[in-house]
Amino acid sequence: MDTATLPDVPLPDGYRLRTLTESDRRAVVDLDLWAFPSGVALDDAVRHPFPLGWDRTIGVEADGFDGLAALHGSYPFREFGVPGGTLATGGLTWVGVHPQHRRRGLLTAMMDCHLARCRRRGEPLSALFAAEAPIYGRFGYGRAADDVRLTIARGAVLRDVAGAGEHRVRIEHASRAQHGDLVERVHRAAGKRPAGVDGINRPGWCERETEELQAHFWDDPPAHRGGRESRRIAVVERGGEPRGYALFRRKLDWEAFGPRGSTVVVEAVALDAAAARALWGVLIDFDLTTETAVFILPVDDTVTQLLADPRAAQPRVVDNVWVRLVDVPSALAGRQYSTDLDVTLAVTDSRIPRNAGTYRLRARAFGEATCDRVADRADLSLDVRELGAAFLGGTSLMSLAAAGLVTEHTPGVLAAAATAFGWPVRPVCSWIW
Repeated sequence: MDTATLPDVPLPDGYRLRTLTESDRRAVVDLDLWAFPSGVALDDAVRHPFPLGWDRTIGVEADGFDGLAALHGSYPFREFGVPGGTLATGGLTWVGVHPQHRRRGLLTAMMDCHLARCRRRGEPLSALFAAEAPIYGRFGYGRAADDVRLTIARGAVLRDVAGAGEHRVRIEHASRAQHGDLVERVHRAAGKRPAGVDGINRPGWCERETEELQAHFWDDPPAHRGGRESRRIAVVERGGEPRGYALFRRKLDWEAFGPRGSTVVVEAVALDAAAARALWGVLIDFDLTTETAVFILPVDDTVTQLLADPRAAQPRVVDNVWVRLVDVPSALAGRQYSTDLDVTLAVTDSRIPRNAGTYRLRARAFGEATCDRVADRADLSLDVRELGAAFLGGTSLMSLAAAGLVTEHTPGVLAAAATAFGWPVRPVCSWIW
């Protein structure tokens, strides 16, 4: 896609959008360091694998300015997890504006560009991780998933699980050459059947689908380790078959009374309770450590149930993926629902006017759904932001209505719709893009 095919979006005088190329790599990384300050030197940062495809990386140039004024990119998630299946999704990322060019409308222009390109590519959803949570609601993104962060004391008591002793955990230096295929295979399986039940997948789950993303994920420069060791991996197996893994780093600190080391788990995945019990039994009991900090887990992850004292893990719930419906009828018809549903929704959308309107959504429980524009009276009315929040099944329409964000026009429909939009497994993405 060249400059001539970029969407025609309003920009301040003196600014213009441009599709970037490999020749812009240094300028892109430089702007990223301006937008997200880092101790990494520019020359070092440029050498790291670049995660974006250049056809999806868009810059903003300014007259008389040497460098980029702003940029954004997106990942082509062809199999982004939604209740009961997957949908093509534009994973928005690398959104940044140079400090000199803030408060001029560049973010708004880039968001309009991104959403138009999603629609043009046939991506009915956009999703992102928000560096600053208040920003993206005004562009129609809703908080669709949370994750839980834990700090578990060494030797915390875990409940017994039958079959855990049949598993073996091996611990090695992590590398793409040795572990890339294993991690990808187990990670994909964990998203498809996290509850061990056919058809019940993990919404929000997505793979590192491109070569650029894989290379970036496995890159392990010392500057990004925070004083910790190089990346390690624990692989849990049963009969030689991988059943889970954890990527982690340790750090050893000494105090007057002895060692106070710590472990940080970056990603932990297990395919069943027995594998999880075997894996976590190792992760929380390394020598010379006092605690294990876990970065991202589903709110309903197995370990939250295995801990005999969950309070001791100091749980902290944080917003995870934010979702925006780019094509309302395609998105609503592209997921499954937990009960039979026949509801009419009046949707407002100030950024994509063609989304605004009234839709009749009909679905069979855990089956096919249809969504058509109608002229009927609405049962419920809501903004596209709230629709995005509820879309993955992790935020209840009832809770949104309690906050005055969803209006019920037909008595009884709200409770039925909230039940149908819910999902048995809590949504999450296990890694930040």
